[in-house]
Amino acid sequence: MRPYELMYLLPPTADEERLSAVGERLQHTITTLGGKIDKVTPPTRRRLAYELAHHRDGHYGVLEFSLPPEQAREFERTIRLTEDILRHIVVRRDE
Repeated sequence: MRPYELMYLLPPTADEERLSAVGERLQHTITTLGGKIDKVTPPTRRRLAYELAHHRDGHYGVLEFSLPPEQAREFERTIRLTEDILRHIVVRRDE
C-alpha cells in the first residue's frame, strides 16, 4: 500500500452535519477499497486566496491514508462524484 494525502475544500455554507457526513463518506470509501486511515484533520473554515464558486471562505479538510495503488483511481472518481467538494488534491506522501 502507498501513503497518500487528500486535501479537500467544502463551501462555507455547509453545516457541521454535512461536513462530518462528507468526511465519513471519504473514510468509508478508503476502507471499502482496502485502505487504512492514518490521520484525519477535520475541516476548518479559512479564507480563500481567490474567489471560488462565488465564495471567499471555505472549509479545508485533510486526510492521510494508505491505499493500494490500483484503487487510487477509483477513490479519485468517488471524490469527483461528491457534489459538496469544490476542489481537491490527492498527493502521494514520501514513505
